[in-house]
Amino acid sequence: MNFLAIVVAFLSFVPAQHKQLIVVTTKNWDAVQGVAQRFDWHGRRYNKVGPSFHVVVGKTGLAWGLGLIPIYPAPDEPVKREGDGKSPAGIFALPYAFGFSKTNTRLPFRILTPTVVCPDDSRSTRYNTLVDSSEVAKDWHSAEQMRSISGYRFGVFVANNSDPAKPGAGSCIFLHIWHDQSHGTVGCTAMTESNIRLLLRWLDPRQHPVLVQMPAAEYRRYRKSLGLPQL
Repeated sequence: MNFLAIVVAFLSFVPAQHKQLIVVTTKNWDAVQGVAQRFDWHGRRYNKVGPSFHVVVGKTGLAWGLGLIPIYPAPDEPVKREGDGKSPAGIFALPYAFGFSKTNTRLPFRILTPTVVCPDDSRSTRYNTLVDSSEVAKDWHSAEQMRSISGYRFGVFVANNSDPAKPGAGSCIFLHIWHDQSHGTVGCTAMTESNIRLLLRWLDPRQHPVLVQMPAAEYRRYRKSLGLPQL
């Protein structure tokens, strides 16, 4: 049986703590295109904020990731792995933003200098973290050179497989600027620059924002038990 591990303490888990949601749904596990909708919490319900907008996810679709809710996938459902070209499905914290230069946002913000990297080598003690390679001892064989990727001009870190990172379970997952609507990412969720800037202005760390991302059928299945809004 396929289910999220939801005990009584997790009922209405999302609205109890997280007052801002970015909900991304796709047609199925293999789809590259998706739709994003913002929600905020007022009184006793979530309300839509602005219109929905298009995004792209991993070039091979989605797979269950490691986020705020434990997941027990069915045998035929994909699980996020390093290098699989899939974006993580689940519920994920959005702890900070980054970019080539400062922008208008309330999130903690990291400037990407030429020496900032994200190691994707699961044997590294810095796996799945942004580090300044000029300040720490290098123990990785591969890493994303953050400043050299134009789509990272502005972005948000997605806390998949974090604190601590499980080796091989996926790394360096972000919200960032897309190449275009036809090309998927290597595991991130991407959108137009105007929409990433919109998110950066809107996200408020005091509201404990999260990314809720999964195929539409899974969202409908778990919506009520997780206290998520109807799309």
